[in-house]
Amino acid sequence: MAARASRVRLDLNSPEFQDVFLRLETVELKQVVASLRRLSELVWAEIYRHTGYQWEAIQHLKAPNGASVYSLRLSQKVRALAFRDGDFLRFVSMHPDHDSAYRR
Repeated sequence: MAARASRVRLDLNSPEFQDVFLRLETVELKQVVASLRRLSELVWAEIYRHTGYQWEAIQHLKAPNGASVYSLRLSQKVRALAFRDGDFLRFVSMHPDHDSAYRR
């Protein structure tokens, strides 16, 4: 039961994620940072129920640990791909064009 009550820990260390993150325009960057901050305040049971992130499994992708990869909305324009690894939500990539998240 303790694992379900664990807070979400973010891993933003993927070079592909950082490449896009560091090039975001100021307005978009602020929205994404606010979204990431809210994510880090949630526990895992909440993240799965939260409707604002539009959490969707990407059926054709698997994480290195075999977990499902998910697309989640970080702003009006930006989606990210991430997977769960224990208490960590490990971000793989960020996509300013929503549709590109699904073509990966």
